[in-house]
Amino acid sequence: MSTIAEVAEAMQKVLMQVADGAARQTGFIKRLRTTSGAGFVQTLVLGWLSKPDATLEELAQTAASIGFVITPQGLDKRFTPEAASYMKQVLEAAVQEVIAANSPAIAILERFNGVYIQDSTTVQLPDELGEIWLGSGGSSTRNTQSAIKVHTQINFSTGALSQLCLLDGRSHDRHAPFVSEVLPAGSLRLMDLGYFNLDQFEKDGQNGYWLIRMKARSLILSEDGQQVHIEEWLARQTQDHIDMPIALGAKGLSCRLTARRVPPQAAQRQRRKIQREARLKGQAVSQARLALADWEICVTNVPLARLSSEEVFVMLGVRWQIELLFKLWKSEGQLDASRSHKPWRVLCEFYAKLLALLIQHWLLIVNCWAYPNRSLTKASRTIKSHALYFAKVLHDFDRLCDAIESLQRCLAVGCRINKSRKTPRTFQKLTAFEDGTCLS
Repeated sequence: MSTIAEVAEAMQKVLMQVADGAARQTGFIKRLRTTSGAGFVQTLVLGWLSKPDATLEELAQTAASIGFVITPQGLDKRFTPEAASYMKQVLEAAVQEVIAANSPAIAILERFNGVYIQDSTTVQLPDELGEIWLGSGGSSTRNTQSAIKVHTQINFSTGALSQLCLLDGRSHDRHAPFVSEVLPAGSLRLMDLGYFNLDQFEKDGQNGYWLIRMKARSLILSEDGQQVHIEEWLARQTQDHIDMPIALGAKGLSCRLTARRVPPQAAQRQRRKIQREARLKGQAVSQARLALADWEICVTNVPLARLSSEEVFVMLGVRWQIELLFKLWKSEGQLDASRSHKPWRVLCEFYAKLLALLIQHWLLIVNCWAYPNRSLTKASRTIKSHALYFAKVLHDFDRLCDAIESLQRCLAVGCRINKSRKTPRTFQKLTAFEDGTCLS
């Protein structure tokens, strides 16, 4: 478990030592000045952490509060290609600092040596940056030629951002470098369909576990090697829950298929979604695929003795937590927003805000990850209210530790998610099995 002191040390290292060293290496600072690269980084990172839509004037005031004297106009002129390269290098150094908490006391999570969730989110950039970050194109006349995919892997058990890397917006999810890395023995990998890869499943299964929704048109074989036409097979079933061993794909990967019937209203919504997406792509939808909308289906190599059918779907729902993290970054942290249309300012702002959100995540981990019913949205708003004080005391290790400890006391008395009977929260579902209840 990381401590307050370790978080304070990481903040000082990245925002002071690394920031000053990288300023010279990237050419952002070419000669001795009365100001420093660290002052520029601290201004942007902690200024936008405090107020993600801060104006240049407000950022200049943040700078003044830490002794970095610069006018709004002077700050605007510093958003250059060198500044973008500089901010990217500081961000990359911060990613190497892994902060982790003790896993919350939730029995179902303790069955695995970490529960790793991976996914990506895309941020569009001005077209002028297309030579640096390639977009995926599109019919729109602007902001389609440049984009960044933020590939992220989080250990849900400890909160640690175990991986974070940036790739072109047009890159496939499976091209993220960490996807093929072996996870710790006994761990569980949760992912969406963009990572569906039988070779990787086989690799993961050598020392750990994986769980994913079934991909449409997957080849499914029964234990005796006969092909199973899943839509026809499910149509004949009278039970609402199915769990059976199968061989997946042409190579016959041994795993479980677990399925549960969904309510009619949910099935209709899913069919409309499938048809809408197909129309946008100019594709036809098969009746077989529409029939599968009556079921929620996943495949996994986790043994039945370790996860029951009901528990499989509860763990599958945990994957949504990384989507909520991305939502937090974009709605509260405004990672994908800028007041400016100037390319280099937008790119600098993206790097600075992502660095701010990484530091925010460190603070969330050490201060409230141990609470199963934590609200990251509420906690992030509390962190915002402390951000400018962190900037003021950053240079003093003891005062910075005191400031983080003060934040911890604030988060200890609030920032929780209320229980819901109608739509149980993830933490309710995870803890329900401990008292023999199932809320899947």
